[in-house]
Amino acid sequence: MTHSSDSPPTPQRHCRHIVLVGFAGVEPLDLIGPLSVFARAETLVPGSYSIRIAAPEGGIVVAQWGVSLAEVVPLDEIEGPIDTILLAGAVEDAIRVAATHHALVQWVVDQRDQTRRIGSICTGAFILGAAGLLDGRRATTHWAAAAELQRYFPAASVEPDAIYVIDGPLCTSAGVTAGIDLALALVEDDLGHAVATQIARDLVLFLRRPGGQRQFSATLATQTGYSDRFAELLVWMADNPAADLGVSTLAARSAMSERSFARRFARDVGQTPARHVLALRLEHACRLLETTSWPLDRIADRSGFRTADTFHRTFRQEIGLTPGSYRERHGARETHP
Repeated sequence: MTHSSDSPPTPQRHCRHIVLVGFAGVEPLDLIGPLSVFARAETLVPGSYSIRIAAPEGGIVVAQWGVSLAEVVPLDEIEGPIDTILLAGAVEDAIRVAATHHALVQWVVDQRDQTRRIGSICTGAFILGAAGLLDGRRATTHWAAAAELQRYFPAASVEPDAIYVIDGPLCTSAGVTAGIDLALALVEDDLGHAVATQIARDLVLFLRRPGGQRQFSATLATQTGYSDRFAELLVWMADNPAADLGVSTLAARSAMSERSFARRFARDVGQTPARHVLALRLEHACRLLETTSWPLDRIADRSGFRTADTFHRTFRQEIGLTPGSYRERHGARETHP
């Protein structure tokens, strides 16, 4: 794979030891996704990372879908100092076994005070919980397991909608591909925004998602429903948030009366047209706040809010933050290696 000549490799003297932990039945992408990110960072900035995949017994680990991982390092052969540990996840039965595996959980407990960062991908958060690392901390996991994680570990503050959460030395992510987002965020903390952006380009990622972005977007939510009647319309709406998206316009595009359109849209999509339009526009505005330095009036116009005042008022009411505060919290940070 080639990468553009504008990448900013700068030799690093401090090599960070990364350990990705799996087990029988592990989701392979929970390991391979972060591994690809850290390995690409090492290529761009030689000497920045050493990466190992480990498991309780090591050797050959049979992962989910029958994938075999060879030459996996046994946990008791991992030598410190370890900079970052990420525990992978798995489906329900496999993660239940892993979270009750005494040697695995005890190893995590033993590493707690001598490792700079410990985190999880997807349901790997249950192993963190079993080791007591979630107590008093914010965390996330796959949306389908979030309620169970909170029930098992009530001392944690589980954020079911976050892509990833970094709370001091603890870092957790949502399902599968969110592990890539978390790994990119960790690389950005270590090596800077330019390196993380170059990795995203090299891995052909559409967008580097901040942790506060929701696991379920407005467009994804409609894809999971039964909205075949409005499939083309929903795509057009998502692509044109600043267009006239009033009921009369949408009904005309659907060749329906306004009354029939409003009723069928709410039934098929699960939201009224007005609520769906608002969700699309807020989602678009959040993306612009996260990825651009545009002034608020420009973002308001491009997102369909027309005026900065309307945008500011609506955003604060619906998101709970001002647009400026949201940008400070979730916008790209210009840091340096």
